[in-house]
Amino acid sequence: MNSVQYICSVIIVMAIKDRKERDKLDRRKLIIESATRLFLEQGYDKTSIRNIADDIEYSPATIYLYFKEKDEIFYVIHEHGFELLGKEFTTLNDIINPLDRLLEMGKTYLKFGMENPDYYDLMFIMRAPLAEIECHSKWDAGDNAFQYLVNTITECLDQQLIKPGDPKVISMSVWSFVHGLASLHIRERFKSLDIDDEQSKILLSQSLEYLIANLRI
Repeated sequence: MNSVQYICSVIIVMAIKDRKERDKLDRRKLIIESATRLFLEQGYDKTSIRNIADDIEYSPATIYLYFKEKDEIFYVIHEHGFELLGKEFTTLNDIINPLDRLLEMGKTYLKFGMENPDYYDLMFIMRAPLAEIECHSKWDAGDNAFQYLVNTITECLDQQLIKPGDPKVISMSVWSFVHGLASLHIRERFKSLDIDDEQSKILLSQSLEYLIANLRI
């Protein structure tokens, strides 16, 4: 084999390798898209490896070549949920006053939960996908969202807009409060108090404003 033939053979091998890698990524993407669609239509419990395989006309064994179990698939879906939430938070970057931004963050968080209850369940309530975090060194998706809150709280403290305290403790308190509101609404707990959806939304907004008012100096 001369040098030209050798170079050509190397190029062909690399091209085949690149194509296989692209095919692998395409199949993985197809699996995730199918799982996400089934999850949003049928819920977590009714979305199985077999259902996903049937939907995209693969065998279950093929799915297992890319994901070792169902929860690994849902971990990817839950990360996508954080990406969607993160994009919503990014739109608030232009709000100069950090306390105003904090209020809008709370509204954005509640709106995301109300409009995407299945995603919210997967991201913040369900145990199953979060168990997959133990297989990862760090929960980047959740950490990034929480850090955005901590940074905003820190700005409020630096500008003496809220009562002094540990920024992480304040951030955890704010998150827990707003998460509680979102969870009560998603689980329809307000209905047991004869509060309909419209009244619930007003109550959530007023509760959030009450929280922010109590943080002010």
